[in-house]
Amino acid sequence: MKSVGIRCMLPVFLALLVAAADDDPPWRSKQIAEWSAEDANQVLFDSPWAKTFTPVLTAGQESGRKPPGIGRELGGVGRDAIGLAVPGIAGRRATGNASQSGESPAGQSTGNSSYEPPKLTLRWVSAMPVRTAELKAHDNAPDVDESHYAIAVYGIPDRMIEGDVQKLGDQLKNEASLRREGKKDLKPSSVRVLDMAGRVVLYSFPMSDEITRADHSVEFTAKIGRLDLDLSFFVDNMVWQGKLEL
Repeated sequence: MKSVGIRCMLPVFLALLVAAADDDPPWRSKQIAEWSAEDANQVLFDSPWAKTFTPVLTAGQESGRKPPGIGRELGGVGRDAIGLAVPGIAGRRATGNASQSGESPAGQSTGNSSYEPPKLTLRWVSAMPVRTAELKAHDNAPDVDESHYAIAVYGIPDRMIEGDVQKLGDQLKNEASLRREGKKDLKPSSVRVLDMAGRVVLYSFPMSDEITRADHSVEFTAKIGRLDLDLSFFVDNMVWQGKLEL
């Protein structure tokens, strides 16, 4: 009787194994050649190496007054800038002004509020799965120094980062870090503001202060005008083909 019960349960176990395999993310279950465009987008926007999120929008210096953009005083974002960014591959954006109905040209709601922060995508562009996904998606990728961990922020409204890009990078450099428990904060050696079908902010952190699986998690913090970015990445999950990729 027990053998009959086991035989009856076997198809159920097999079905569960198949379902679990189907739920595996592409970077675990598929070879690179098998990645579809959808798989590549998942790596670029929702994976251990990439997150799409809403940052905290801090209060302006004076209520009722339109604050300046980063290019002037690093003060924040004007009313017309909020909500113009539409996240897409490599930070592609809809062009034109938001309509009075509160929708962007792509049909996505901007909330029609001067106090609504934009959605951003933060991506470890130095990680091999991300570089591979960018190629699969025919995505423009920033140049990365192989001796640095590189993190790129996409989706920042253009009006928030006006001005001389060199000066902007120097200003933003002082407002960013990678934090690990029990270790000194890792500061960027450089920050660049790039124009890649929309502005992209690229943070480079030296690999000489190595991040290992023993760190378990890394918290990226940065400030871009009135936007406070604070996002944790779990190092234990950032493994590809048996190797830690950052």
